[in-house]
Amino acid sequence: MKTNKIAVIHGPNLNLLGTREPELYGVLTLEDINNSLKIRAGKRADIKFFQSNAEGEIVTRIQSCAGFNGIIINAAGYAHTSVAIRDALLAVNVPYIEVHLSNVFAREEFRHKSYLSDKAVGVVCGLKEHSYYAALEYFLKE
Repeated sequence: MKTNKIAVIHGPNLNLLGTREPELYGVLTLEDINNSLKIRAGKRADIKFFQSNAEGEIVTRIQSCAGFNGIIINAAGYAHTSVAIRDALLAVNVPYIEVHLSNVFAREEFRHKSYLSDKAVGVVCGLKEHSYYAALEYFLKE
């Protein structure tokens, strides 16, 4: 059985999960979500986790994902502003799924546009931590 190599990339402020606006983002910490993803994947995937508040660090991490089977990315606020993250995702030519914990379409107008969505395999939002789980299941199905 082939093991998938999947990157899970978390953007700015996600290190504050569990305490930051739990009504929008849930009560789980980033570590809780990562641990749950690891358990769900079991031996079916080798998952590499990364979180940064810095756009350039996220770009550099994406560039290191060439050859991966998939990327699950929650670029957070950068989804609405970062051409650099979009370009990095396109440059590595790895399928990716954009995830958001909150329903970005039920929030401020500026959150309705993402620079990542149109090239993503899919977008999952509004399901809190289950947004990540759905993305993982997609990559594990193959």
